[in-house]
Amino acid sequence: MEETPEGLATAAATREAAKRKRAELEAHGVIDDQPVAKKSVVPPQAISHEVALPDNYVCEVDAQPELYGSLQQPHWKGKMAKQYPFRLDPFQSTSVACLERRESVLVAAHTSAGKTAVAEYAIAMAFRDNQKVIYTSPLKALSNQKFRELCDEFDDDVGLMTGDVSIRPNATCVVMTTEILRSMLYRGSEILREVAWVIFDEVHYMQDRERGVVWEEAIIFLPKGIRMVFLSATLSNASEFAGWVCHLHKQPCHVVYTDFRPTPLQHYAFPAGGSGLYLIKDEQGNFKTENFSELRHVAFNITDQNGNADGEKPTSLAPARDDGGSRGRGRGRGGRGGRGGRGQGGPSASEDVYKIVKLIKARNFQPVIVFSFNRRECEQSALFMRNKELNFNSPEEEESVALIFKQAMQCLKEEDRELQFIDSLLPLLKRGIGVHHSGLLPILKEVIELLFQEQLIKCLFATETFAMGLNMPATTCVFTSMRKWDGESNRWVKSGEYIQMSGRAGRRGKDDRGVCIMMVDESMDAFTCKQIVTGKPSPLLSSFKLSYYTLLNLMRRMENTGQNMEYVIQHSFQQYQFERTLPDKQTEVARLEGAAASITLATEEQYAQYQQLKQDIARYETVMLSAIQQPAACLHFLRPGRLVRIREGSLDWGWGIVVSVMRKAVAVNAGVQADDLGPPSAYILDVLLSCDAASVKAGKPMPLSKDGNAEMHVLPVPLTLLSAISTLRVSLPNDLRQPEPRRSTLLTLKELEKRYEHGLPRLDPVEDMNIAEPAVNNAVRRIEQLEQQLSTNEVFKAERDATRYTAFEKKAGLTAQAERLKTSMKESQLGNFRAETKSRSQVLRKLGMIDGEGMVTLKGRAACEIDTADELLTTEMMFNGTFNGLDKHQLVALVSCLVPGEKSQEQIQLTKALSEPLSQLQQTARNIAEISQECKLQIEPDEYVESFKPFSMDITYHWSKGASFGDICRMTDKFEGCVVREMRRLDELMKNLHLAAKVVGDGDLAAKFEESALTIRRDIVFAASLYI
Repeated sequence: MEETPEGLATAAATREAAKRKRAELEAHGVIDDQPVAKKSVVPPQAISHEVALPDNYVCEVDAQPELYGSLQQPHWKGKMAKQYPFRLDPFQSTSVACLERRESVLVAAHTSAGKTAVAEYAIAMAFRDNQKVIYTSPLKALSNQKFRELCDEFDDDVGLMTGDVSIRPNATCVVMTTEILRSMLYRGSEILREVAWVIFDEVHYMQDRERGVVWEEAIIFLPKGIRMVFLSATLSNASEFAGWVCHLHKQPCHVVYTDFRPTPLQHYAFPAGGSGLYLIKDEQGNFKTENFSELRHVAFNITDQNGNADGEKPTSLAPARDDGGSRGRGRGRGGRGGRGGRGQGGPSASEDVYKIVKLIKARNFQPVIVFSFNRRECEQSALFMRNKELNFNSPEEEESVALIFKQAMQCLKEEDRELQFIDSLLPLLKRGIGVHHSGLLPILKEVIELLFQEQLIKCLFATETFAMGLNMPATTCVFTSMRKWDGESNRWVKSGEYIQMSGRAGRRGKDDRGVCIMMVDESMDAFTCKQIVTGKPSPLLSSFKLSYYTLLNLMRRMENTGQNMEYVIQHSFQQYQFERTLPDKQTEVARLEGAAASITLATEEQYAQYQQLKQDIARYETVMLSAIQQPAACLHFLRPGRLVRIREGSLDWGWGIVVSVMRKAVAVNAGVQADDLGPPSAYILDVLLSCDAASVKAGKPMPLSKDGNAEMHVLPVPLTLLSAISTLRVSLPNDLRQPEPRRSTLLTLKELEKRYEHGLPRLDPVEDMNIAEPAVNNAVRRIEQLEQQLSTNEVFKAERDATRYTAFEKKAGLTAQAERLKTSMKESQLGNFRAETKSRSQVLRKLGMIDGEGMVTLKGRAACEIDTADELLTTEMMFNGTFNGLDKHQLVALVSCLVPGEKSQEQIQLTKALSEPLSQLQQTARNIAEISQECKLQIEPDEYVESFKPFSMDITYHWSKGASFGDICRMTDKFEGCVVREMRRLDELMKNLHLAAKVVGDGDLAAKFEESALTIRRDIVFAASLYI
């Protein structure tokens, strides 16, 4: 980012103004920041410590147990590298002892538990020992925040490196994104030679589908002498992760874990359209099933089968309900992030939020964070408050907010300060209400964070990203929805996500308890609610995948080292997790096979004979069915009451009763005679069939399951599913719409099946139906012979004997489980990655990025510099001359198509100056996709081409030519913050292209990229961060 002296000065002045105003308000008693609750100390029994050790590990410090303790019980009795103004909790002091032993440690604890104190101690040790330390975070914004926090703690010997900015990169402590660290490792940066510690903040981000692989690669390639500090939310498999680190680096890795919350939480539910709160989980972690049942009964008129509707009344936190509790029943609003909606005339979601916020203010449970999983819903709820008489701030606080806000906006041009979305925010902020989501301008997000930290915002509407990063707790957290859109489906919130966000409730040392309130509708039952609020933390899973950037950089890194791609795959967390399960799987396979062998029902030969007979019968039945399904042969017999057997692929519906036969409407034309009966597919039978009651209730009737309850229902059945016609007919009741007549018919059918124990008699296709085809006659006779042989088979007999069949089913199930386990043991990702690596290498070879020996060519080295976009397409366009014929404005506009961005609903209309370069891009992308298909990669050319969206092309072109920010925002339906983020990513990609051009020695093209980038690097889009 372009950081001007004026911008940096404004940022510093804003921070100072916030601190100064906070001090003034405290002095006048407007803000009371004194602790109101005794600081809760984490009890020693609430933490666990274990250590993963490499084989034959010997540590020198074990010779001084009085100073360092032992591996299993570390303690530090020496001089502290950093003094704290509070007594360390046991998990913090144990972690410090591990650090003093110069051993890696994973600290897993709830949000706001105090993990940062451990990271700060590692930094203090580096300062003390004249070593370097790297602090990584998953997001640029978090890196900026952490940079400011550490600068305040350790003065100015702290640096910052992100894709946007580089400040003091040679400082003792450098804060950076994990991508920057990976890039340094690939390039063999000299800085790493001096690094003693690397701190991975929010390491649970490693399971992110898109970016999680970055953490794995960085951990794999860190030099062996570097020690690591991992900070994470609570994990269910922390010891497994530590074992992987130990396996990789042949060094101990400690796990210090606590799920203790220093400030206990109470969890409440608020029914959609209601006005009362129901305690559903108390401070001791007890789930109140009776309260949740009462909520559903009173608010939605639902009585749970397994619940009790007579639970406790809403607690004293909530006012008494004045609506009888039954108004506003929800009826599924749906949509992304939706909670399910409401019936017509019911209260809106914003009105429900307003009720809760008003209640919180009345009970003095602010500050409150209102979490929403939808950015527009987040803004709508906040704007709804603007029309209500709700003010959290005193006149003095309003004045402070106005001063800090105006000070922060000084770094913007006057024209930008008057933008509607900036100007309209101040009145809301002055009332102590803020909004925080990724669509906001970065400078607005930062000033809101500063105001929240200084207690000048008491009610913050935010998305879940606010739950990550700096310690910004509140007294209360509200969830406007318990469903979220994850890019694939609108699913329930996972327990791990709920734990992370609810951890923001309860300020340690200030609140005696934290409060969480979830808004629910009738779609949430007690089981789902309990799973969310009492569930265990999510395990850390590998997201390892191969990309061309990874592949090329690994090939370049491994040249002349004797290593290959398998080294990385074998050392991935995914492969470690797979191999770790093998011994247990082998034991389980042996157990299953032993259990199956102990069940002696039939010899292998008899089982093989049974399978073969079944296949032969099925083959001859196909010949027979093709004849009996012909309308001319069967319609005469399909009168009401006839018993027929229905089979739908592998689903056997058994015997049913014909109710009627109907022919589909067919247009008669010159080629079809009016009296032509047509094919079997032209007919539909209405058949009374035995269905599984549960499946009927679910709206999708299925055949009766072994343990299910039978119900007879009339279902439409294509004639092509007819598998047999019985000689029997029964009389049907007059009205089959009523359940009682259908039940009596079911009893009749069961009696017939009991009477004919060898099966209901069937019409003979030859003798009864007069089908004279030789092939059919042969098939009928062969089926008779095969069924005779089948009747003597032991496996077949077991099917007829309930006791024996249960044992047979058990044996078959055990054998199938053993086979599935054996298959999973063979399906190592190593084999899959080998095949993928081979295919991707072929693509690189065809594109000229590696040679026949697998060495990275000059073109491939250029691709190694592209880490913010599709490296293949970007490099191909650079080498095929696409960029050469464009002016600087066209160039930056075209490159914007390569930057991953937000979806948009707008209709794109491009001028010829932009549409022609876009066509070249699309043709190049199609060529790459076709080559990939030739190399046996699963890729759809049209989807690949369409993934490069031109939504930002027009606005980038106009911004490059000098348009104002207000002008370009009016050209798109994207959030302003999204426009800024994409512009900054574009600038980062232009820097990549500049470096790539220099790598290949094309100075003119490198200068063109730099000149083009300068056209967008201005004004509000690149305003200085308030944290820098």
